[in-house]
Amino acid sequence: MPQHTHASGHVCGHCDGFPVVAITTGTRNPDGTRTTLIVNCPTCNGTGTLRARRVLTTAGR
Repeated sequence: MPQHTHASGHVCGHCDGFPVVAITTGTRNPDGTRTTLIVNCPTCNGTGTLRARRVLTTAGR
């Protein structure tokens, strides 16, 4: 199965490219389904990518 690549930046090291997750709370709704919370990665804000850091280099003599 093909994998999608993140062309706009580097994969987030905090969520490894899986920025949105559904967490079950353990309780059930009246129709029998589980109550879930949708949570975004706090580091990349749900995008799965981070901008490349600028690297400062100094040129010596």
